[in-house]
Amino acid sequence: MRLILIAAALVAGANAAFAQTSCGGNFSSFVKGLKKEAVAMGHASASVDKFFASARIDKKVLKADRAQGVFQMDFTTFARRLISSGRLNTGRSKAKQHNRVFDAVEARYGVSRGVLLAFWAFETDYGGFQGNFNTLNALVTLAHDCRRPHLFRPQIFSALELYERGDFSPTRTTGAWAGEIGMVQMLPKDIIDNGVDGDGDGKVRLKTSVPDALMSGGKMLQHLGWRAGEPWLQEVAAPSNLDWSKTGLNTQMKASDWAKLGVKPRHGQLAEHLPASIILPQGRKGPAFIAYPNFRVYFEWNQSFTYVLTAAYFANRLEGGPVFNPGKPDKGLSGAQMKQLQKKLAQRGYDVGKIDGILGAGTRAAVQDVQKKLGMPADAWPTLALLKRL
Repeated sequence: MRLILIAAALVAGANAAFAQTSCGGNFSSFVKGLKKEAVAMGHASASVDKFFASARIDKKVLKADRAQGVFQMDFTTFARRLISSGRLNTGRSKAKQHNRVFDAVEARYGVSRGVLLAFWAFETDYGGFQGNFNTLNALVTLAHDCRRPHLFRPQIFSALELYERGDFSPTRTTGAWAGEIGMVQMLPKDIIDNGVDGDGDGKVRLKTSVPDALMSGGKMLQHLGWRAGEPWLQEVAAPSNLDWSKTGLNTQMKASDWAKLGVKPRHGQLAEHLPASIILPQGRKGPAFIAYPNFRVYFEWNQSFTYVLTAAYFANRLEGGPVFNPGKPDKGLSGAQMKQLQKKLAQRGYDVGKIDGILGAGTRAAVQDVQKKLGMPADAWPTLALLKRL
């Protein structure tokens, strides 16, 4: 179910490489272009030939890339599906089993154990299923495909670097459909930049070594901007008279300022000195959370709002946090209705991205803006009433 694990910093660096050759077209010619580029980077011709010798298009990768209907679910449904009692209990057991590793990760990188446990659980079910796609073929397929080649092309050359180090096999290395490897699913570039030998055996083995995987995940989160000792997400109750147009990730105020507007924590205390946003995944009548700076780091790991919010909430649960209050939100739209809404918003000039029936960041922003213009509560939650108004 995973989307793409892409650090934002990769995109800018990818553009120069991508500009040298195009995507699509004859696959043999495409591979020849990759090989030529690799040699120009300084890789030995013999090594390059061996690395690309088995490269093939994997149609199952393309099918997986386009089959992400799970993200059409609302937050409550999605969270309940992913967070089972078994997954929660296993996470707590893993926390005890690898207590020393989690202590070391937090001491060195400032990442709390619940955060890593949640990723470990959602990405591979605590290492139980790491994916069986050939990694090289996955990366080559997605680079050849013209949907997002600039994201995947640099990863091919990072895999080549790992191969030359003896840490990657073009024929035997497997992982997720989008090219991630190991228990916490890291792309080749991330492994090079953030791979850590956590168990001291001289190798970074993310598929078989729990210390390596967790330490590497912690280092990567720190690299992406994780701030030690700070919270990431907290459930709140919002007053009925709140200016709903201020909610959403585009608006930040100090938590103390939100408190002055009547926002109250359901449990514990607000981190009043930190900038924060109020997020309403299912509108003003549904669950409500205050999101601190660390929450935004999640989007460098995965770009789905629903996935990110669920992972952040699960991290709280794994550290003893309570079940969220689902409230009584207005009924959301079906996938077909969401596509209809997106088309209507696009006709009004809003950039909602692909018409895919998924309530992504662009669609949420457009919904909130048009709600405000129509004099409706601007809580960014699309309903049938809004669709009819449009």
